[in-house]
Amino acid sequence: MRGSQSAYVARMHRRSCAYWHALLLLASFAVCRAQANGAEPEPIYLRFEISAGLGIHFMTLQATVAYTRETYWISAEAKTRGVADLLLDLHSRFEVRGRVTPGALRPYVMRAETHRRGADYRTRIDYRADGNVSAEVSPPPDSRVTQAVPAQIQGTIDQLTAYLVLARAVAARRSCTLRLNVFDGRRRYDLEFADASAEPLPVFGTAQACRMTRYKIAGFPVDTAAGARTDGGKVWLARLLPGELAIPVRVEFAGEYGTFTAELAELRGHGAQLRFTE
Repeated sequence: MRGSQSAYVARMHRRSCAYWHALLLLASFAVCRAQANGAEPEPIYLRFEISAGLGIHFMTLQATVAYTRETYWISAEAKTRGVADLLLDLHSRFEVRGRVTPGALRPYVMRAETHRRGADYRTRIDYRADGNVSAEVSPPPDSRVTQAVPAQIQGTIDQLTAYLVLARAVAARRSCTLRLNVFDGRRRYDLEFADASAEPLPVFGTAQACRMTRYKIAGFPVDTAAGARTDGGKVWLARLLPGELAIPVRVEFAGEYGTFTAELAELRGHGAQLRFTE
């Protein structure tokens, strides 16, 4: 069994960056209750356990989200576990801060640090009020990928903010229909969401389902067609806290190297302390 797990995780490494990163985005899906002006927000803590294939647990994702009428803050951390930690040795931290404006969320800085297989990667994205976006990444992007030009990243948002935007839309109008322009410092892509039928889930009850698709724009291997459909999946959200809150409880992400599933394991905040799995 250990040999088959090792072989599976080794194959998984070829697409690990795309898949774990997409799952990490879901950390920001929690829609936090807006507090009164000047009041300190009560953060929401989420823990997801992520598995691959036939239930092989390979990653834990933890996130904290705080949100007021003027500002928002998201912090997330992902780390491989078990055999995956031996082969991938992946540990990432993300943080984004932004402001809330009428009808929109506007990030003003995003920072990310990733350690993977002995190498360290750092990203900082700054957002100006006029829509211009600048990024600093270390090490520099690989020459074998297409480079995003300034015109492609202008007006984009970061990956964590994108999912908070979607969560607000779902809470406000009960619909997932949305397409967002995203830049993570290295890759430029569109995230498209569409409504799917509500489904009952064990433990969580009936949940709103959203189909999601990612379209490549830039920052991907040069042999990848721009705008090609890449990764697809599904997200389920349920109302687990009082007030207008939508919480992601399950996500599935599928591709040519298998299916990855994230399950909400723990939720704390707004008076709740819920543990669904260990």
